[in-house]
Amino acid sequence: MKRYSNGAMWDSNEDGIPVIDGGDGVVLGVDGGTTSTICVCLAASAVFPDGGLLADPSPVLARAVAGCSNHNSVGEVAARETLEQVMSEALHKSGRSHSAVKAVCLAVSGVNHPTDQQRVVDWLRNVFPSHVKLFVENDAVAALASGTMGKLHGCVLIAGTGSISYGSTEDGREARAAGAGPILGDWGSGYGIAAQALTAVMRAHDGRGPETRLTQDILCELGLGSPEELIGWTYADPSWARIAALVPVVVSSAEAGDPVADKILQNAVVELAASVRAVVQRLGLCGRDGKGSFPLVLVGGILEANRRWDIGREVLNHVTKDFPGAHPIRPKVEPAVGAALLAWNSVRGD
Repeated sequence: MKRYSNGAMWDSNEDGIPVIDGGDGVVLGVDGGTTSTICVCLAASAVFPDGGLLADPSPVLARAVAGCSNHNSVGEVAARETLEQVMSEALHKSGRSHSAVKAVCLAVSGVNHPTDQQRVVDWLRNVFPSHVKLFVENDAVAALASGTMGKLHGCVLIAGTGSISYGSTEDGREARAAGAGPILGDWGSGYGIAAQALTAVMRAHDGRGPETRLTQDILCELGLGSPEELIGWTYADPSWARIAALVPVVVSSAEAGDPVADKILQNAVVELAASVRAVVQRLGLCGRDGKGSFPLVLVGGILEANRRWDIGREVLNHVTKDFPGAHPIRPKVEPAVGAALLAWNSVRGD
């Protein structure tokens, strides 16, 4: 048994799950976000009929979930501990040891620069044997792959706690827009929407802004008695996911006819559409005439079509006015599977 810094056990069968060594090996795909981190373990020898992942039995051997792994949100030590935990748990559930791993793809929010990537690769090299292929990407890369079955071509828009647009061409060119966190203006994200709503409540309270239904709705949701109490609630734990959890309240207020909430959501739509537009134009995904076809993968709770005020539909309406060839895709598999597919593609010819 091998134990790492967070106490994770990499070669353990303490729960009676047999550890399988040898064979064709496995690959790991990790989708690390601000709200949660998910790891899936995929058989390296998996075959996907007709390019699908819906085979029976499923090629996904195991799945594990842990907390935030964005180092900008929780710090580098905590982020690494979360990643170790979720990978070791997925391997344990699959009955494989870390020596069975052939490739790992970590797609983590907060990885925004080659120095970020190299730092994580160096850490992973201390965790896995030298023959294991390691890939570290921003989480947007896995989200794109989840909609295109591992083919990095097209554009993806992620709008959850955070937001980012990312695109890739078949010849390997990349571009991204937004995704720099709330301080640097990701106002289309869940955090951005909720933070603007909290600000609107305070502005209404002290007379700087118009009255808004958001005041009563947010105070009721949080069990608070007055806007002054929002100050203590907000700074007691200003984590991005905690603030972003108020987005459904903002949507409900807008659906009830509140113009302040409606404007916040309209602004979010404009921001998200602008990030897609920037990526598509920089990469020329739409062709010279602006009408070329390209995949547009839509990922994240903010874009889910489950309310009358449908943010995802409104964003798509904005995008297709500029780029009629955009082909919307709502992935049938989660981004962690997209990350696993990227790792799987790297070992197919081995």
